[in-house]
Amino acid sequence: MKIHERYLARELCLAILLVLTALLALYAFFDTIESLKDVGRGQFGVRHAFLYVALRLPGRVYELTPIAVLIGALYALSNLARHSEITVLRVSGMSVLALLRLLFKVAGIFALVTLLLGEMLAPFSERAAQEIRTKAIYDVVAKEFISGLWVKDGRAFVNIRAATQDARMEGVRIYQFDEENRLNYVLEAKGGEFLGEGQWRLTGVTRTVLGDLKNLRQETPSENARSRVEHEDEMHWASALSPDIISVLMVAPERMSLIDLVSYLRHLSSNNQNTQRYDIALWKKIFYPAATLVMMALALPFAAHHGRMGGVSLQIFGGVMIGVVFHLLNTLFSSLGVLRDWPPFASAIAPSALFLLAAAGMIWRVERR
Repeated sequence: MKIHERYLARELCLAILLVLTALLALYAFFDTIESLKDVGRGQFGVRHAFLYVALRLPGRVYELTPIAVLIGALYALSNLARHSEITVLRVSGMSVLALLRLLFKVAGIFALVTLLLGEMLAPFSERAAQEIRTKAIYDVVAKEFISGLWVKDGRAFVNIRAATQDARMEGVRIYQFDEENRLNYVLEAKGGEFLGEGQWRLTGVTRTVLGDLKNLRQETPSENARSRVEHEDEMHWASALSPDIISVLMVAPERMSLIDLVSYLRHLSSNNQNTQRYDIALWKKIFYPAATLVMMALALPFAAHHGRMGGVSLQIFGGVMIGVVFHLLNTLFSSLGVLRDWPPFASAIAPSALFLLAAAGMIWRVERR
């Protein structure tokens, strides 16, 4: 890499890292305020609040990297243009496309970081954050094993294989004990839906009621001494469990890794369930790292304009607004894709495609000048 390329790359990386740090500090501040509201609930203390916020930071980095790339690149390129350094490079023979290739090299590094965070660290840390919060707030025994989540509910132990964002759980098994710690029955349900006020509707229920062993030893055992199996299409189940408690199993689709998304999509498809939201999340995970390239392309046209300090401030403000619009459009198109049943691929790529077209149009205008 040539000297001027190293210089540009260094200025860009420093500016992007500075902006990313500032954005993380801002989001961490608001997350801390939100988390402190739970202090005093159960065993949840100040240390739990700070640990919860810290574990969510990798996910924040994943979300904010494209926006930080845009604002940081705008700041760096505007400063270079203000000091006529971009003009010197252009006069020396560097074309806009050559400058764009250099910017893409820098953006590629941040795209790789975004991909690695989204696949390796963010899903793990997000799940750990939810688990710490749930265990501290609610007086339950909650532990996630290969078989799913185990929760103590009164004198019952509940095993949940999977939970979804719409307050549903799948693969429920309940072991009910009496006051003498004897197992009364085992209840299995294919699924459960939260109705509110401590009520769940279980579907596909099979209950195995165990007989009274003491009664069974008598010469004429009663009907209660015999075990029996009961089947019901659905039943209501009163429980202290709520979607908040089992949220340890719930990681937002946008925070799940590609492997987990593909695996869960297969599970939903095999059970004939709606996969629209997870399909959109899968395509967003694939294209989201490329958003850093789009953001860098958007920043390039500003490098062609000279400006005093006021102009730089205005451009940075514009970058912040563009970043906010991009973030909102990402959320908007995902929600509209689910509501209107749009093709998942189109819903996921639409915001990046729109901004890429805008960047291409601005670069074309710069080239014409």
